[in-house]
Amino acid sequence: MDIVLKTKEFVREKLSGEGTGHDWWHIERVYKNSLSLIEKETVDHVNKEVIELAALLHDIADWKFYNGDETIGPKAAREWLESQNIEQYVIEHVCEIIMNLSFKGANTKSSMKTLEGKIVQDADRLDAIGAIGIARAFAYGGYKGQELFNPMITPKEHRTSAEYKSQNTTTVNHFFEKLLLLKERMNTEAAKEIAHERHHYMVDFLKTLLKENQYENSLHYSKLQNFQSKGSFR
Repeated sequence: MDIVLKTKEFVREKLSGEGTGHDWWHIERVYKNSLSLIEKETVDHVNKEVIELAALLHDIADWKFYNGDETIGPKAAREWLESQNIEQYVIEHVCEIIMNLSFKGANTKSSMKTLEGKIVQDADRLDAIGAIGIARAFAYGGYKGQELFNPMITPKEHRTSAEYKSQNTTTVNHFFEKLLLLKERMNTEAAKEIAHERHHYMVDFLKTLLKENQYENSLHYSKLQNFQSKGSFR
């Protein structure tokens, strides 16, 4: 059986029934996003197999569920790929992508080096925004036991990965601290175009949510004006 098909079966079985928004259906969307970005970018000099495998394996062991251990995802991917006797250069490339994929704070920079990695990163980030991003944010917030919204807890700009991981936040703040920042961090032109619409969908949603809470005069609402115009924290 083709390695991509075998990997699909492996990941589907491993993540079936997962309830935090990091389930098989998230993986499938990221996989499809990746293929769509390859087509829209009209690139013919990328390793499609690397992109497909990285997209499929990127969340089989997410550091968020393993005490912040960023090595566990690449390690799990490596174990699977080595068990399938995949070429070493493919394994190294896939593991490098997975290691550098995640958002780690407003003031931290991505160290993604290759076009393959940038495509998978964009595909993953697209699934964190828009309508599906809203649904996933509240699913994860419920899993973590976070408050939905608390006007007394203001959004923060995290300077380091450690600061981002140790945050005490609300689900609404997660939009300000991560999701609303992603539009400006897309790598490919195709992803930037898709992100534009999804970003504004989230802004409109948050405006409505804050109005329904009668917090139009809050700090949260004023920050939304910046995100609506330029997609930045300030």
